Amino acid sequence: MKHRIVILGAGYAGTFVAGTLARRLSRADTEITVVNAVPDFVQRLRLHQFAAGQKIENPSLTEVFAGTGIQLRLARVTAVDAERRVVTVADADGGGELGYDTLVYALGSHGSNSGLPGAAEHAFDIASRPSALRLRERLDMLDKRAGGGSVLVIGDGLTGIESATEIAESRPGLSVTLIARGELGARLSTGARKHLRRVCDRLEVAVLEHTSVETVEAERVLCADGTVVASDATVWTAGFAVDPIAAEAGVDVTDDGRIVVDRTMQSVSHPGIYAIGDAAYAIGDNGRPLPMSCASAGYTGTQAIEAIIARLTGRDVHKTKLLYYGNHISLGRRDGIVQMVDDEGAAKPKYTGRRNAAMIKTGIIKASLWATSHPTFGMPKRKHRVTTEPRTLTAVRRPDTPAEIA
Repeated sequence: MKHRIVILGAGYAGTFVAGTLARRLSRADTEITVVNAVPDFVQRLRLHQFAAGQKIENPSLTEVFAGTGIQLRLARVTAVDAERRVVTVADADGGGELGYDTLVYALGSHGSNSGLPGAAEHAFDIASRPSALRLRERLDMLDKRAGGGSVLVIGDGLTGIESATEIAESRPGLSVTLIARGELGARLSTGARKHLRRVCDRLEVAVLEHTSVETVEAERVLCADGTVVASDATVWTAGFAVDPIAAEAGVDVTDDGRIVVDRTMQSVSHPGIYAIGDAAYAIGDNGRPLPMSCASAGYTGTQAIEAIIARLTGRDVHKTKLLYYGNHISLGRRDGIVQMVDDEGAAKPKYTGRRNAAMIKTGIIKASLWATSHPTFGMPKRKHRVTTEPRTLTAVRRPDTPAEIA
């Protein structure tokens, strides 16, 4: 009987783990199935570019997994039964159940408006390709309209900054405003904040700092201080959330729904379930929770791979690095900021800006896409054979501190 590995989600984390496990584990002993709702690999890191009107490559997952032995199930995950080790899915044929021995939970995150009045009805987000496409179509319409139009980006995190600058550069006929809850670029170093402000000035992005939004309407936004901002297209980037599937399954999760994992990315409550990427609450080597990011997807995915293979082959689990070096921010196609952080997560004084930073960010994105879409590269001639049932941890109570998780 083959050991069944089911991977939920084919984003950066899920696709990377699936391809690597297929490279390193023998098909004679293992069966790998990836469940994903759409047929293509979506470059989420570039959805702000797609929304701004640029062409973004979306490789077919069928082609990505060709020759790997990975089975692709195009379906939406609706439930996980952690006790029976079964996943329920819905598809065009009505769906069904998939049994698993090892589950890799990589469903990621999605945009969340936190129940802000009017946001669901009137705001766009770019956390998924369909929502980014709706924004793109709206911007296309505004570009064709006499006099252009106004675009309002709510949220000054990395997604908000990248969206505002990208739209302003790609569509100079539209006026762009960015609303920041605090100081623009508050998490950046002093020099990087100044650079960001210079770029906003150059691209004519208006910035409203220390401003909170209370209501989103069809053609305007109402702020807590009484300010009213006109908007023909409001972009919401101020929050992200994870699906409630893990929580509904009884898996131990944080208040925001992320699966609490140990140092090997295994659920602390349900051995055999591994969480990676945005869906995992993992403590980094600096003792702090890893943030939702592509970099975290890579580190948590690598650790999960090592743990799964070790437990299936009777080896000791090797602990890989769990680090967070900093942020790579694109500011249009010709500018950017690379901001490194210290062990406390605070910005280091030095930063890299302008074209060098833009080239670094572009290189990271290209490398991520290439690695994800070429899972058979370097495939070993001899693969690991499964020699034992997975060595799992005994279910324990939820740890109270990061030190307990680590």
